[in-house]
Amino acid sequence: MVLDPGAAAAASGQGGAVLGELPERDGSRPCSSCPSPPPRQAAGCSARYPRGSRRLSESGAGTRRGGGACTGSGGRMRSAASLPHIGRPRGEEGGGGGGGGRRSPCLLVALRPLNVEAERERFFRARFAYDPQFEYAEPVPEAVLDKYRAASDRFVAQAIRIIHAVLEKYGTYESFEVATGGRLLSKCQIWSVIRKYMQKEGCVGEVVVQLTDDLLSQAVMMVEDSRPTLAINLAGARQYWLEGMLRHEIGTHYIRGVNNTRQPWHSSEGRKQYSLKPANPTEEGLASLHSVLFRKQPFLWRAALLYYTIERASRLSFSALFQDLEQYVQDASVRWEYCVRAKRGQTDTSQPGCFSKDQVYLDGILRILRHRQTIDFPLLAALGKVSYEDVNRLKKFGVLEKARIPHFMQDLERYMKQLDHIVTTNQLNEQELEELLPD
Repeated sequence: MVLDPGAAAAASGQGGAVLGELPERDGSRPCSSCPSPPPRQAAGCSARYPRGSRRLSESGAGTRRGGGACTGSGGRMRSAASLPHIGRPRGEEGGGGGGGGRRSPCLLVALRPLNVEAERERFFRARFAYDPQFEYAEPVPEAVLDKYRAASDRFVAQAIRIIHAVLEKYGTYESFEVATGGRLLSKCQIWSVIRKYMQKEGCVGEVVVQLTDDLLSQAVMMVEDSRPTLAINLAGARQYWLEGMLRHEIGTHYIRGVNNTRQPWHSSEGRKQYSLKPANPTEEGLASLHSVLFRKQPFLWRAALLYYTIERASRLSFSALFQDLEQYVQDASVRWEYCVRAKRGQTDTSQPGCFSKDQVYLDGILRILRHRQTIDFPLLAALGKVSYEDVNRLKKFGVLEKARIPHFMQDLERYMKQLDHIVTTNQLNEQELEELLPD
């Protein structure tokens, strides 16, 4: 592993690491060479998300809070300046053409309440009979709230069926988490898994990685100072789930992003020129499928529960939503995180309302599974940030030479069998999907 704590910290504001090569570790025990430095606050948005950072993805549901960041030490030094440069297309959120003007705060920070911990304590002291009153560092842009104000109920029946399938097999969410997720990993075990995965994808030394305890999600892929940066929530890094998260963030978002930079539609102007559909829900649906790919029991629990929670949040107060989720999740801390995620952006959570962005995961999953027999998946990866609906039309215009394909797509026959296994495990009905999503 090649680490440049100083350069990476300067790039990320929070002791990140650039992953490279290091002598093999078995990852079975803590290592003294992985200290946890105290967090250092950076100017701007936050220590973990400085002003001007651009979020590429956000995966998974909220998780409980864990430890601190781990930068590691030892090995040969590599300058963070050698990381790939990913330019920011004009017109993107938090962007700007380098004119030195004030940049808007990154969305994830803008949506995280300043007083979330204080309101959590008050909510629990009130025995859950209180609706949090959230405060934000800056007003959340109305355009963002308007975009995600309305929830869909289109796939609620499928979401509930997936949730019930899990509970029928495991009894409770908590049992499901232990049985399928395994134990929480130490920081050095996490670094070991990450390094091995980067080697599989051939992207050693290309991504700054941060371990953090301050996310509402399991992981976030961002661009900070034009460098790809992956922040991982320590509390969600489980033995059998971590590689799936890396397939989601690196194997899908990062690789498609790298391929996208070489395409004629890499800019907003190019997307308009080629009349591209939005990358979502394809982008997050594909990544979410890759999260559970190759699991023996590839349940889509997280995507399903997020979809259901948001639909209910649009009609319920925070406290009523929290009570409703008890039928599926007994752990009050986990329920709190789901509710915060569904209600983020709201100030007075006694009112019905939601932030519906997280419905995109199940929406995208079902659309891809519905059309999986006709999608060219390696081409979908090679063409970059495009919808599966645009693939056949764009292939004659795409730059395919030296395109990166995720390692887990190399055996396409096995890949397709795994998608079939996901359909069966989650009790999805082919005819029902065809009726819900007609051509």
